[in-house]
Amino acid sequence: MMWSSTGAADSNCAEEASYCTDTCSVVIFGEAGAGKSSLVNLITKSNRAPTSCDTMGCTVETTVYEHEVLVKNQTLKVKLFDTPGLNEGSEGRVPDDEARKVLKHLLRKLKEQEDIHLLMYCVHYTKAVKTLCRNYKLCSSEVSTRCPIVLVITGLEDKKPEMEEWWRNNEQSISQLNMTFAGHACVTALNIDEYATERLKLRHDQSHYAICKLIEECRARNKAKNIVIFGETGAGKSSLVNLMAGKEVAVTSPDTQRCTMHWKEYTIEFHGEPYKVFDTVGLEETQLGIKEYLEAVDNAYKLIKKLDAEGGVDLLLFCIRAGRLNATIQSNYRLFHEFLCEKKVPIVLVITHLEREARMDDWWDRQQSTFEKTYGIRVADHACITAANRLDGRHKDRYEESRVTVRTLVEKFTVDDHKSLWAGGNSRFVSFMRKLKGFLPEPLDVKKKDIVSRLMQRCNLSPDVAKQLAQMIKQI
Repeated sequence: MMWSSTGAADSNCAEEASYCTDTCSVVIFGEAGAGKSSLVNLITKSNRAPTSCDTMGCTVETTVYEHEVLVKNQTLKVKLFDTPGLNEGSEGRVPDDEARKVLKHLLRKLKEQEDIHLLMYCVHYTKAVKTLCRNYKLCSSEVSTRCPIVLVITGLEDKKPEMEEWWRNNEQSISQLNMTFAGHACVTALNIDEYATERLKLRHDQSHYAICKLIEECRARNKAKNIVIFGETGAGKSSLVNLMAGKEVAVTSPDTQRCTMHWKEYTIEFHGEPYKVFDTVGLEETQLGIKEYLEAVDNAYKLIKKLDAEGGVDLLLFCIRAGRLNATIQSNYRLFHEFLCEKKVPIVLVITHLEREARMDDWWDRQQSTFEKTYGIRVADHACITAANRLDGRHKDRYEESRVTVRTLVEKFTVDDHKSLWAGGNSRFVSFMRKLKGFLPEPLDVKKKDIVSRLMQRCNLSPDVAKQLAQMIKQI
């Protein structure tokens, strides 16, 4: 297998585009001459993939190209698998039987490695819709339903009034043939030279954007949802992570580091869906000292950068221990719901240590008005639970009941894409730290040089960037 890399992201990357650390693997398949290699060049904005000017295939083995594309102000790493053309017959460069074996082997290998995110079925517009079924069935039978298949129709540079007309004319026939696609793009993949018309250049640009958008949408559909759990130390956050996971993934310890905004990341899965959980320490007191504020500087910077890379936040879980009602819960609510997520992300209140209540939800019936009227805390929903898993008898039953309750709420509030509302970067960090200064007692004020030192030493920022951020934080 040959590997190739474009080596750089698209040149139109915005200065503060967030960078996704995951790689999206895309397998491009279809008949010989459909334009698969041209599609690679369209995506990478290059001529790296050899192309053929006839219906004979030019890809004789699976070739892999690595690239970075910019979609929705996010830089995404993609790995494009250009496969040998199908349906060439015995006289082709790669006989059809051999090409099918190669494709099947590739799909099975990537599936075993959990390294396949999208199948892109490349079809030339001249092909009758009914002839698409055989190749569609070949691939759909090899991958799970979680790996989407999209249809890309090429050769539409002269289609009038617009390229999308092909889909409107054929959508019903595709549905009647029981072919289901997670998305489609009607494109031209022609190479653009100095003689290209403005109309062709425009369609070429539209095609590039449409393909990149398809990749991003399907990646986001399969991507783990991001959950931020926060609350005071001892509230049961780590036990809550284990409750959701159905096994011990987070170590519960009374010696947990108590630095403000200190966080740990866990990957869990239930009901076939992946989640990334950020177990985060909130405020321990209603007011911060200088030491606690400076601890929050590097922890918050790293957390926001990490959330940027993962695309944002889908859900906030506010974890509190029953019986611990104080002003600190209001400060933590504001810290995460208002300051970090700007009230754009749903928040669910999880109350722990309720195994001895006659009915766990009785606690909320008694306390709801206190939360709303005294502390000004309003949540999308709540869960009264026990996260203690070493109890027996009816308490053990309540533990399982609590797992169902929490998982149901997580699934309910992560259906919509709240990450699309996330606007991270340095501006979010500066805004967060400015607001956090409000928790410092009136006489205290953090020094600019201390912020600079923290950012340089703990976050590996250059002196110039650290000074710039510190200056912005100090500005009122």
